[in-house]
Amino acid sequence: MLTVNLDSDEPLLDQIVRGIRTAIASGQVPAGAELPPVRQLAMDLGVNWNTVSRAYRVLQASGLVHTARGRGTRVTSEVEVNGEARKSVRERLTAQVQSILTDAKLAGLKRSELEKMLTKECEAMWPSR
Repeated sequence: MLTVNLDSDEPLLDQIVRGIRTAIASGQVPAGAELPPVRQLAMDLGVNWNTVSRAYRVLQASGLVHTARGRGTRVTSEVEVNGEARKSVRERLTAQVQSILTDAKLAGLKRSELEKMLTKECEAMWPSR
């Protein structure tokens, strides 16, 4: 379900949160599915269990999962409930897209290469049924 890069500059917490968010958004982990226990996922990833526990708390605060003592952590929604206004989300995403486009152009990628990449990722997130 999830992998982390221990050598990455991106903090492990962020990698775990991003990985689980992606799995939920893509439907790989649907609403109602149980996530691995904190200690099990920590062992599988080779990270401290506190890092996984914090990641689950971040996901719970966003409304994606719910943890019940003795019952584990389940995906409760496929939509975040963080109270961020739709306009604010669009503005944040526009800034991120601009940053990605800048990085791609400065890295020498051709527009067609980036479009293929985006198409592939969009298909993974919104598969044609």
